[in-house]
Amino acid sequence: MAATLQDILQSHRTGRAAVVGILNVTPDSFSDGGQFLSPPQAVARARQMVAEGADVIDVGAESSRPGSDRVTAAEQIERLREILPVLAGLGVVVSIDTSIAEVAAFALDRGAGMINDISAGRDDQEMFALVAARGGAMVLMHMAGQPKTMQDDPRYDDVAAEVREFLAERMAAAVAAGVRQDRLILDPGIGFGKRTEHNLELLARVGRLCELGRPVMVGASRKRFIGQLTGQDLARSRLGGSIAACLAAWRRGATVFRVHDVEDTVAALKVAAAVENADKPGAGQP
Repeated sequence: MAATLQDILQSHRTGRAAVVGILNVTPDSFSDGGQFLSPPQAVARARQMVAEGADVIDVGAESSRPGSDRVTAAEQIERLREILPVLAGLGVVVSIDTSIAEVAAFALDRGAGMINDISAGRDDQEMFALVAARGGAMVLMHMAGQPKTMQDDPRYDDVAAEVREFLAERMAAAVAAGVRQDRLILDPGIGFGKRTEHNLELLARVGRLCELGRPVMVGASRKRFIGQLTGQDLARSRLGGSIAACLAAWRRGATVFRVHDVEDTVAALKVAAAVENADKPGAGQP
């Protein structure tokens, strides 16, 4: 059974892993741009991911790949108009991947329960007010700069400490604006203004983010740093590395995983949890 939104918001306490399936209704996303741009393609892909075990469908109508340009609210809404009502009827949580409050409100009106904001409320001053008024859940993500320029020579003195400080500040800003703290999820922003060494350090030290007391979502799926480590140029060939990143983060306390390859990630997390629990008292007993 798919996790409810409340299950996900409590996952840092229960340890229940949740898998978020990525649905890009864009022509230019780094891994699957254009594949699911039409409503029938998008709905079919969403249904497939639900059948594979996704707890959340995270739908985005604007690419945030390095070097990408912004997409207007009107264009995002037009891309979402036909598919959101269908997604809302699939029996899982629907998340809207946007940093524009107008787009988020449109999605919430059509059944979305969560906002995934890569700007952590910085791009649109109305976003926190919207979340506070509607009571939805919100993902706050760290990103250095903007997608257009974020990979232009990113530098940190201590990436884990700086990302933690940023997320703590954005969480405080959200709460000050009326957002309930227990409705927030934190995301270190793997690949968003980070070099390979930064991404690896964040995965290794994800426990520092868990200390903030909210679920941590990791989105490492198919990203460039995996290709740099493995020599796999094609994004769709990076399944093994993507799963390895998820499991490494899970072992360190992350509980929400945003992925392209739902079925394989769900299976990997189930097996890892079974191994982890095998030597606990009562394991294997009827």
